[in-house]
Amino acid sequence: MRIVLGVTGGIAAYKAAILLRLLTEAGHRVRVVPTRTALEFVGRPTWEALSGEPATPEVFDDVTGVTHVALGQQADLVVVAPATADLLARAAAGIADDLLTTTLLVARCPVLLAPAMHTQMWQHPATVANVATLRLRGVHVLEPAVGRLTGADSGAGRLPEPEEIAAAALALLRPGRQDLAGRRVVVSAGGTREPLDPVRFLGNRSSGRQGIALAAAAAQRGAAVTLVAANVALPVGPGVDVVPVETAEQLRDAVQAAAAQADAVVMAAAVADFRPVAPAVAKIKKQPGVAVHRLDLVETPDILAGLVTHRARAGQVVVGFAAETGDADGDVLAHGRAKARRKGADLLVVNAVGEGLGFGTAHNDVVILDAAGDEVAHAAGSKDDVAHAVWDAVAPLLAPAG
Repeated sequence: MRIVLGVTGGIAAYKAAILLRLLTEAGHRVRVVPTRTALEFVGRPTWEALSGEPATPEVFDDVTGVTHVALGQQADLVVVAPATADLLARAAAGIADDLLTTTLLVARCPVLLAPAMHTQMWQHPATVANVATLRLRGVHVLEPAVGRLTGADSGAGRLPEPEEIAAAALALLRPGRQDLAGRRVVVSAGGTREPLDPVRFLGNRSSGRQGIALAAAAAQRGAAVTLVAANVALPVGPGVDVVPVETAEQLRDAVQAAAAQADAVVMAAAVADFRPVAPAVAKIKKQPGVAVHRLDLVETPDILAGLVTHRARAGQVVVGFAAETGDADGDVLAHGRAKARRKGADLLVVNAVGEGLGFGTAHNDVVILDAAGDEVAHAAGSKDDVAHAVWDAVAPLLAPAG
């Protein structure tokens, strides 16, 4: 495959050299197109030595080859890393004043942008609007990482690690599987919140990233997708209908409504097990001399069990997720096997959660079990990779299309 790797003028440009190596080692031909300012950080000899291809920002360096058109026409994928605020603005406006922006304007292949900039630049309304515009056009814009920036500052805006960008890029180059074409699927994502009072809630650490990846993968494979999103702040790609919810009961109602016409339902949301019996109508305040406050809880509905027991249509495939921690009674997989047998879902995706595991991370490591608790598959890697592994397990279970 032919990949164009655009590099713009940010300090994170040095990480693009690692990304270049990862993409070439995956067997792809990569042409680096730096901007003029990018060459202030990493020079042409580095890009040309690592890629074996010319690396120029100039439209007029190969006039006879019409490079400013040919690169975009011939590319199977365009990746820009880092993508500065300036590049996002120029791409959104359709400006074409160097080889990289002309390539972006010509390209009809998938385009992946990996932003990197200061937090205040990333959060500026102009950048927010530019990113929204690009995503509406079908451009894949990664969320920047949160961490140490240039100087003493920290926050959102750090370039994702090269391995994460490479995984996202390679996922876009997968052969176009359409094994879900003509199917309707429902995916839940995020974490529910159960109000304690008007300002507080019981919740969990789920970001919704895995559920969003599942929805995106299903859409890529041809399905009509409804995503029931519980308190999700991350962007959702094109081709997915989103139903926002907050509480477990709202999620149950939305999933059941969408499941009426679905061939498969994947419950990836982290649903609260308990909610307050009676949420306070006013903010709960500290009381002088009272150190311990009692909170009465009641169990929330078991949405997965309900979907299994009352399937909306014959042959509907129901998939659950089990976020587990080991304890004195057993390890993660033991708890997962017991839950698989208890819930009766067609598949149960089991993963460990905790500090740096599962919730909020870019990667996941799961075991997929059947209703008897037997292992069907093991998947580890980016959450996009795991999402495709889940659909690989679901597809053979679907009833013949009719």
